[in-house]
Amino acid sequence: MRQYKKIVVTGTSGFLGSRVAKFLPTVFIGATILATSRKSDKKLALEQAGCIFIPGDLTDAAFCQQILAGADAVVHCAALSSPWGKREDFEKANVTVTQNLLQAAIAEKVSRFVFISTPSIYFNYTDRFLISEQEPLPSRMVNEYAATKLKAERLVLAANSDILETVALRPRAIIGAEDTVIFPRVLKAYQENKLVIIGSGTNKGDITCVRNVIEAIVCSLNAQKQVMGQAYNVSNDEPVVLWEVLNNLLQQLGLKPVTRKLPYWIVMTAAWITEQRYKWFKPNEEPPITQHGIGSLARSMTMDISLAKKNLGYKPVQSTQEGINEFIEWYKSQKTV
Repeated sequence: MRQYKKIVVTGTSGFLGSRVAKFLPTVFIGATILATSRKSDKKLALEQAGCIFIPGDLTDAAFCQQILAGADAVVHCAALSSPWGKREDFEKANVTVTQNLLQAAIAEKVSRFVFISTPSIYFNYTDRFLISEQEPLPSRMVNEYAATKLKAERLVLAANSDILETVALRPRAIIGAEDTVIFPRVLKAYQENKLVIIGSGTNKGDITCVRNVIEAIVCSLNAQKQVMGQAYNVSNDEPVVLWEVLNNLLQQLGLKPVTRKLPYWIVMTAAWITEQRYKWFKPNEEPPITQHGIGSLARSMTMDISLAKKNLGYKPVQSTQEGINEFIEWYKSQKTV
C-alpha cells in the first residue's frame, strides 16, 4: 500500500466524487482526505466520514493551488456531465479546471494525479464490442461533454512525468447508492410514460458499480510508476443486455416491466428534430430526448478491461446485481426521508 499524507478529491457534491471521498479514509489510514466542490450540500456527510471539506470554485487557479498545498495525490472527479449545453460551459468546467489543477499539482509537487475520464469518447452510433484503449477514436465526438473530456484527458496524460505521475480512468455507466443520473433518469422517464424499448431490445452494454470505480481509483493510487501516463477502461467486466437490467430494476421496485417497442430510426428522427428545435428556439434548455441518449439505449457498447487488470491490478469487487440492489436500497430510503 502506497503511503499518502494528503489526497484531494474534487467534485464531491456529485455521485462519484462523494463516494470516493467517503471511502478513501478507510483505505489510506492517517492520510488527510480533502474533499472539495462548489456546493456544500454533502459537507456534513463528508466530514462524518473523516474528510476535511473546503468549498470553492476550481476555475479559480489560486483556489486550486490553495487546496493542493501539501497534497501528494489528486483524484479529479469534478466535471460538467450533460448531453446538452454550451461549448464554453463545458470548456470551462472540464478543460480549464483540469488545466488549473495540473498547474497547481506541478507547483505543489503533487506526485500522483488520477483523472476520471469517460468512454463516451468511443461512441459513434454503431454496435461496438470489446473496445480497447488503443482503438482509433471517432473523428468527431458525440457531444461537447465527450469532446472536452477527451481534451482534458489528453492534457492529463501529456503531463505525466517523473515528478507528476498521471493516469486516466474511463468507467462505463456508473450505478449504485447515491446515483442521481442513470437509474433516476430511467425511473423519471418511466413515471412520465416515456420509457420504451428502442429497436430490438437485445443490445448489450457495460455497467460499472461505483464501488468498482472506487476500486480502480485505489488501484491507480497504488500502481507502479511505469504504468502511469495511460488511459484505462473500467467496468464490471460482465456485459449485460441493457433492457433486461432496466426491467429487473423496475420489477424489484414493484413496477411493471417495459414491453412497448419503437423502431430505432423513428426515435432517432424524433430526437434529431427535437434537438434542432431546441437549438433554434430554446438554446438554454436541455431537450427531453437527444440522439446520444437514444443511441446509448439502443446500441451495444462493451469494453475490454484487460489492460486495467494487467497494469493496475484492477479486479471488480461488486457484481452488477449487487450494484442494482445497493441502488434500490438507497433509493427506497430516500423515499421515506
